[in-house]
Amino acid sequence: MSLFWRIFGLNAVVLGTATALLLWAPVTVSVPVLLTEAVILVGGLLVMLVANAALLRLGLAPIDRLTRLMTTVDLLRPGQRLPAHGLREVADLIRTFNAMLDRLESERAASSGRVLLAQEAERRRIAQELHDEVGQTMTAILLSLKRAADEADEPLRGELQQAQEITRGSLDEVRRLVRRLRPGVLDDLGLVSALTSLTTEFTTHAGLRVLRRFDADLPVLDPQTELVLYRVAQESLTNAARHAGAGRVEVSLRHTDGALLLAVSDDGNGTGIGHEGAGIRGMRERALLVGATLDIVSEPLTGTQVRLTVPAQKKVP
Repeated sequence: MSLFWRIFGLNAVVLGTATALLLWAPVTVSVPVLLTEAVILVGGLLVMLVANAALLRLGLAPIDRLTRLMTTVDLLRPGQRLPAHGLREVADLIRTFNAMLDRLESERAASSGRVLLAQEAERRRIAQELHDEVGQTMTAILLSLKRAADEADEPLRGELQQAQEITRGSLDEVRRLVRRLRPGVLDDLGLVSALTSLTTEFTTHAGLRVLRRFDADLPVLDPQTELVLYRVAQESLTNAARHAGAGRVEVSLRHTDGALLLAVSDDGNGTGIGHEGAGIRGMRERALLVGATLDIVSEPLTGTQVRLTVPAQKKVP
């Protein structure tokens, strides 16, 4: 039976019951209406309204749940679905909405993957140019300053040496930017070495006290999954250093229950707010790229914990 006829039937039952009571019940209406008669009529009206509202609420409850999901669904949190229960039209509507979510999540993951791969390619290109062009030029300047300082007399020698130190610091900063744009150690030595280098860098430059816990029996992962794990750890450490006011961070990488778990926990002033900035949204998009699950818990008194779970099927045999 269609939704229209079901609603029509519910109203017909309520109105028919009221009519039957008026026809066969010992109830009369005087002119003018007596108080007892008015009370009976108003009470009957209220009973009909309550019965009609209850029956309609029961029949249309799946549509209310679907409406709430429509207003809160987030494609970066896949898997939000409703069971296709209720009236035939309502069940068909829910199944259609679930199918639309499947398609949108698939298209979002594919488009995000293309964007992230393009970003990584651009990062690699910029890092290469910084290393080859700017880095080599600054190295040549540094050598020229050294030769000039060796041949110069005071006080010019001191000024040249000072310029030499400034140039050396700038060269170190360029090299650090190159490592952040494209971690060469990730390609050369693997994920654990790259995370060790990353945490050491944050300890040196951001003043964070970083505790590392890496399992020894980690599985071999494909390069894309390793890059996602590295970027999530990098963004988590950046948030801890810049926004959380953290002094201590723990980074762990464990192999458990057929999955790989990356966890980054800090002791900062967790926000406890549902609003997510571009950095967290970017981490969620990277997680979708490899079919991983990203969970973030941030509380004012306990800090922030980021957990990225990579399923076993992402491993390379």
